[in-house]
Amino acid sequence: MQDDEYWRDKLTPEEFNVCREKGTERAFTGEYWDCTDDGVYNCRCCGEPLFLSDTKFDAGCGWPSFFKPLEEGAILEESDTSHGMIRTEVMCKKCGAHLGHVFEDGPQPTGLRYCINSLSVKLERE
Repeated sequence: MQDDEYWRDKLTPEEFNVCREKGTERAFTGEYWDCTDDGVYNCRCCGEPLFLSDTKFDAGCGWPSFFKPLEEGAILEESDTSHGMIRTEVMCKKCGAHLGHVFEDGPQPTGLRYCINSLSVKLERE
C-alpha cells in the first residue's frame, strides 16, 4: 500500500479526504449520485473495477447506490462504529480506499445497498 504523500500527490484534497481519511461527501452533491450513464465504476485511487452501471439504482439517499460489486472479493468490509452508529464500511480490496458503506435495505436479488461516495469512484463510460 502507498503512503499518504503518494495519495496527496495523486488526489484532490476532497478525494483524499474521502478515500484516504474516510470522509463523506454531502448527499446530492457528488458527480454520480443521479448519473444514469452506462459503464464501469472504477476505484478513484487505483483504477480497480468495482461496480457495473447496471447494478446502480436510485436509493433516494443522495449517493450512488449499487446492489452488488462487480466481482466477489473486490470489496473489503469492516465494522464502523464512528458517529455513534454501527455500520459496515466498504473499501477497495486492491488499495484500501474508503468507498462508503453497505446496508441491508437494497433491492433484490441481493437486498444490499452499497452507498458509495462519488469522489471514491470514476465512471469509465461505455
